[in-house]
Amino acid sequence: MEIIVVKDKFEGGKKAAEIFKQEHDSGAKVFGLATGGTPETTYEQIVASDLDFSDDVSVNLDEYVGLAPDDEQSYHYYMQHHLFDKKPFKKSYLPDGTNLDEKTETKRYSQVIADNPINLQLLGIGENGHIGFNEPGSAFDSTTSKIHLTDSTIKANSRYFDNYEDVPKYAYSMGIGEIMRAKKILLEAFGKNKAKAVKAMVEGEVTTDVPASILQKHPNVTVIVDEDAASLLNLD
Repeated sequence: MEIIVVKDKFEGGKKAAEIFKQEHDSGAKVFGLATGGTPETTYEQIVASDLDFSDDVSVNLDEYVGLAPDDEQSYHYYMQHHLFDKKPFKKSYLPDGTNLDEKTETKRYSQVIADNPINLQLLGIGENGHIGFNEPGSAFDSTTSKIHLTDSTIKANSRYFDNYEDVPKYAYSMGIGEIMRAKKILLEAFGKNKAKAVKAMVEGEVTTDVPASILQKHPNVTVIVDEDAASLLNLD
C-alpha cells in the first residue's frame, strides 16, 4: 500500500488525476468511479486535462435506492454534472436506483462488473471505514447488494439534502469482493474526520468491522491523504 500525503484536497485531486492519466496511457480501458465530496477535485482536474475517455468504460460503485437518474441527489446526476457532461465515456454503468426488485438489480449489476473487469478503481472511505456503501460487518467476498445504510452514514450524507428525513436509507453497492478484483485501487481521504478510519485501514487489524482494512490484502493500492487525514498515521 503506497501512501501519498498531500497538503490539501486540491493537491490530492491533482495527484489522483495524474494517476488516472498514467493508467490511461498504460492501456486502462475500464474505470471504477466514486461519488461524494472526496473525488470532486479529482474530477475537476480530469475535466481540465486532455484525457479522452470516448473509447473507455466507467462502472460506478453505488446508487441510492429509490432515486431516479434525474434526481439532483442521485449519483447518476452527480456523475453527469461532475464528469460525464464534459468527459463522456463510450459506456457508463451505474446501479439503477429506480429498480426496487433487489434480486434482479443486484444480479444485473454484478454481471456488468464481471463483464467489464476494472483496471483502476477510485474509492473514498467513510468515517466508519466503509468503501462503496459496504458498511461495517459486510463480508469481504460480497458481491453487489442492497445495503441498509448505518445511522452515521445517513448523518454524513444528510448535508446534501434539505431535510434529514429525505436521505435514502438504502443503496445498491458494488461488493467488497468485486472491488478487490480491480487491477489497481486508488483511495482518497481528506479532512480530520477521516483520520481514525484511515489509521484503522492502513495500520489496524484486517476486520469486517473496518471494511476498508481488506485493502491491506490487495497487491496494488495507492492511498492519497491530506495532512489532516494522515495525522494519526505512523509514517516514520
